[in-house]
Amino acid sequence: MINWKKAGLTALAGSLVATSAFAGAVSVSGTANITYTANGGLEDTGEADEGGNHDGNRWGLNKSLSFSGSGEMDNGWTVSVSQTLKDGSSTGLGMTIDMGDMGSLNYEADTGARGIGKIKDMMPTADEDVGNGIDVDGSGTAGGLSGTVSGGTQGFHYSKTVSDMIEIGVGYAPKSQAGGANGGVSGTGAGESNVSGFVKIDPMDGLEIGVGVGEANSSVAAKTDDHMTVYATYVWGNATIGYQLSDKDSSATATGSDDEQTRWGILYAVNDEMSVSYQNHVNDNGTATDEEAVGWSASYTSGGMTFKVHRNSADDVSNATSNESEHTEVGVTFAF
Repeated sequence: MINWKKAGLTALAGSLVATSAFAGAVSVSGTANITYTANGGLEDTGEADEGGNHDGNRWGLNKSLSFSGSGEMDNGWTVSVSQTLKDGSSTGLGMTIDMGDMGSLNYEADTGARGIGKIKDMMPTADEDVGNGIDVDGSGTAGGLSGTVSGGTQGFHYSKTVSDMIEIGVGYAPKSQAGGANGGVSGTGAGESNVSGFVKIDPMDGLEIGVGVGEANSSVAAKTDDHMTVYATYVWGNATIGYQLSDKDSSATATGSDDEQTRWGILYAVNDEMSVSYQNHVNDNGTATDEEAVGWSASYTSGGMTFKVHRNSADDVSNATSNESEHTEVGVTFAF
């Protein structure tokens, strides 16, 4: 971790409507991750049979540098800005105003879950979730698992901890989702804005319950889809179990346009360094074919190094009987 500290940044203080000095700090952190990945089923593009192994070079490397800066104003509020450079591209550009007892307001110009999207998948896992790497043809855009709720990715998110037991979150992702430059607009044609929220409750030690609702931009012009999810997780000794139900009601009238997703998972912490987990997923969209998937994962951490492995497999992806996908990934991550 590298830190630089500056005091009396009068120009920045003026822009934040501070009345005197503004003390700030900037930090940089990074990660490097190397993986070996194998795909199977119809995801293995060009595969004549399950033994075809036509998915090309299986080795991959990504790296990221995360920059963050923060400072406290005279009224006690804290303003922070963060941006990540990943594989040479900018991602994760956001600004947060922490207003203390009044809560926190965040704006994400690039990618970040808003509103209900913060709790779209709360199942415990040692590595990735059950949908990671699932794709019907390996293109990365041809459809993964269905039924997951969303509150948009670019826009505003407000959060507040009401007490030690309750947390609320509200999200607003403006139409078109694309972030604009200062003084500019973006998104030709646009769609409807995403508006959603959630409530988390910790009624007793180890138990967490959450529910979220919202409206999201629909594939039907000038209409929105209704999103809802509810989950519960419970920590018992070294084990964590979870169960989640999600529902997406589409404005489209075609059969199979609504999704009812069920997920459950269990994680067991072998010790402070090693964990293993299992997840199960089923999506029913009103057709005769249910989308089903399972995922196994494990992780081991030693200092700043983490070894991870997961294997996900799915049948009838997108509720189509011909779509099968398998994804196995082994990787090691270094944090600095």
